[in-house]
Amino acid sequence: MESVVLYPSPGIGHLISMVELGQLILKHHPSFSITVFIVTPPYNTGSTAPYLARVSSTIPSITFHHLPTISLPLDSFSSPNQETLAFELLRLNNPNVHQALVSISNNSSVRALIVDSFCTTALSVAAQLNIPCYYFFTSGACCLASYLYLPFIHQQTTKSFKDLNTHLHIPGLPPVPASDMAKPILDREDKAYEFFLNMFIHLPRSAGIIVNTFEALEPRAVKTILDGLCVLDGPTSPIFCIGPLIAADDRSGGGGAGGGGIPECLTWLESQPKRSVLFLCFGSLGLFSEEQLKEIAVGLERSGQRFLWVVRSPPSKDRSRRFLALLDQDLNSLLPDGFLDRTKERGLVVKSWAPQVAVLNHASVGGFVTHCGWNSVLEAVCAGVPMVAWPLYAEQRFNRVVMVEELKLALPMEESEEGFITATEVEKRVRELMESEEGNTLRLRIMAMKEAAKTAMSDGGSSRDALTKLVQSWRLG
Repeated sequence: MESVVLYPSPGIGHLISMVELGQLILKHHPSFSITVFIVTPPYNTGSTAPYLARVSSTIPSITFHHLPTISLPLDSFSSPNQETLAFELLRLNNPNVHQALVSISNNSSVRALIVDSFCTTALSVAAQLNIPCYYFFTSGACCLASYLYLPFIHQQTTKSFKDLNTHLHIPGLPPVPASDMAKPILDREDKAYEFFLNMFIHLPRSAGIIVNTFEALEPRAVKTILDGLCVLDGPTSPIFCIGPLIAADDRSGGGGAGGGGIPECLTWLESQPKRSVLFLCFGSLGLFSEEQLKEIAVGLERSGQRFLWVVRSPPSKDRSRRFLALLDQDLNSLLPDGFLDRTKERGLVVKSWAPQVAVLNHASVGGFVTHCGWNSVLEAVCAGVPMVAWPLYAEQRFNRVVMVEELKLALPMEESEEGFITATEVEKRVRELMESEEGNTLRLRIMAMKEAAKTAMSDGGSSRDALTKLVQSWRLG
């Protein structure tokens, strides 16, 4: 028996991407068995249990192996970045990973260990056991190009990105404001920066990098990486662009359907005109203050547009709860007085969750305000829905630059220096996307990219070919 082991970092988004990769491998190469390592973190990353249960019941060839739980003293972390916790947790997990790989190797031939970007410390475990280790890079090729080039930038300056006040010129990319680099690497004194830099250095030393993108979406970045222009002190690992990989249905397995029926929001969309509804959704960790939520509401009301808006409770102001689950709050208390009544004929606000893929693919949806998480970007591309880019965390500000300047599939939401976005800006961008000529141009471009995505994943397409080459590399190895 030949097996492939997948090792995602904590978080529902990372897990879903890895499982989708496992499903893709099994669909075209069913002789493999797939094991997914599950890490249970001591902080909130969104519930994964319903999703795991559903995958286990529908895809028996994928086995979930829960690694022993590791405790972390959350109060001792001075870094404001949850990513620091993830890196530390995964570093401490190495002995468990080693033990699990040895156990699996007793019954099958492990052809590859595939880790996500946070699991860099597992490369040493794979090397000890003589197992080829690949990265699954769940952002796009533009982001990968920047990460591969970053060790060179690091050597050229002693300043943090947050203090540079300049544009970075990275091969294959449009100029990127230094302050728009991924949040955890803005401050080189932060522990997170050290972890990320270590990951950037190790990326090109792996057996290969699997990227959730397709060549037609990011041709310039892909070519630049393949030409070796991003890694200046040695060779670049082979890259395999096998995307777009997106969850085909409800990602979480819960929320809103009341016992397995059709979610209310999908029923509501049935009564709306074609391409008339703006969908606002900001990911599993996308949170706004009460003040910002009210400002969004005012902007939506003034815009006159139809909307479907997923609202989550604001983050706790209690620092000791910053990595814990949210306290639930009533919608009426979060939004302006009378807002829900005044907009009920053309808007629907849902609490916490909506089946994003199903919503984006509904004929009534004509625009998407997104936090710029790469999964969400790909879902919008595959549905042919143009975007307004409103980044919140991780590498999302960088993704906004890519979406607006390079891919030309989104309009930017412009924030103040403090990160606040006014009702006037919300109204302006919403109208622009749904009513203007520029919005229509974006719509035509993304519809063409939707077709290019289908072609890439079809027989003879670039992504299908890349998957074949990837599997060949395991068998030759």
